[in-house]
Amino acid sequence: MNIRNLFLSAVAAAVFAATPINAHENHEHGQKDDLASGETKKITGEVVDMACYIDHNATGEKHTDCAKKCITSGLPVGLKADDGKTYLLIGEHKPLNDELAQYAAKKITVEGKVTSRDGIYMIENAVVQK
Repeated sequence: MNIRNLFLSAVAAAVFAATPINAHENHEHGQKDDLASGETKKITGEVVDMACYIDHNATGEKHTDCAKKCITSGLPVGLKADDGKTYLLIGEHKPLNDELAQYAAKKITVEGKVTSRDGIYMIENAVVQK
């Protein structure tokens, strides 16, 4: 990861760290996009660290070690799904980084509540299917 990418990753981590994790529990929910109704689904795809994926399309086996490092350090983790969408993965109002780091660059199936807002997709309460 070069200095620019490391800086961008650090900024992203700081933004996420400054946002209270449990804030989601006590706020009113706005209207969702029509594409994701909040229904529970099983989605299959590759586990990616969102910082490297969004910044320079880093995916696949060649990026495994970097993805593990980024996910373990707390950067957002996602699923580049077989349906063509990329989903942010969130546990039950908590990050799943510790559990998902071992699956970096691997294909898995998760089950959870699929939602979206402004074109950003998320699987909330995600559980890895074994």
